[in-house]
Amino acid sequence: MGADSNVAPVIIKKKKIIAGGGHHGGAWKVAYADFVTAMMAFFMLMWLLNATTEKQKKGIADYFSPTIAISRVSGGGDGSLGGASVFSENTLPKMGTGATSLRPTESDRARGSDMRGAQADGESAEDEVFREVEQLLMGRGGESMVADPLLQHIETRVTDEGLVVEIFEAADARLFDDAGQPTELLRQLSGVVLRVSGLVSNPLAIEAHVRAAPIVLLRDRAWEMSAERAGLMRDLLREQGMPSARFSRVTAHADREPVTRDRMDFRNSRIEVIYLRRL
Repeated sequence: MGADSNVAPVIIKKKKIIAGGGHHGGAWKVAYADFVTAMMAFFMLMWLLNATTEKQKKGIADYFSPTIAISRVSGGGDGSLGGASVFSENTLPKMGTGATSLRPTESDRARGSDMRGAQADGESAEDEVFREVEQLLMGRGGESMVADPLLQHIETRVTDEGLVVEIFEAADARLFDDAGQPTELLRQLSGVVLRVSGLVSNPLAIEAHVRAAPIVLLRDRAWEMSAERAGLMRDLLREQGMPSARFSRVTAHADREPVTRDRMDFRNSRIEVIYLRRL
């Protein structure tokens, strides 16, 4: 007992060794954050491409294009590229009398550059007119020139061919009666078309579509019926004061171009009045 008390106690010291230090293990977090940021930017880019119009995309491209004029002549020089970018007509400051496709030099005019520029500018101006007429007709910019009961039978769209004013019927609101004559609804809608025609001077095309017959017929009159309806629409507009010279064509489509999956739907019976682009 006394001998054991003279023995020095054994002390075991445990030391915890941390390899590399605590602040060296987060490199993967930085890489992951960069990856998430890149993916977020990618999805935002995809969303912008899908949500913006062609004009907005063009404006974004112009913002990142180095197209600021550096001399008195807007557009640089008269070399192989003429000193202009593809968007120079809308983005370059017009300082002085620069050589652009809207104001070409003699060499550019010989290559026909002024015709291409004028055609593109004409199409853009015509699109603006069509958009204004469309907004006025449908009331998208405020008050519409069409009464609400009639507005539900009209749809408009601007296409490569021109401004399309589509007049369609419903099961409880027909454009033609059982005898094939225009109803009062169609007469009122034709008056709307006539008022719209006073805003522009473009030539007109009339196209008629009918719905498919609900039963199997011995003789399908879809072609004859659509041709008769197109002709009646033309005659109706002429009676109300439309000059005959403005009609460019009258076309029948029968039931070959339905707008709904149900080919017998009344929505497929429609008249399209197209304000054609000028060539």
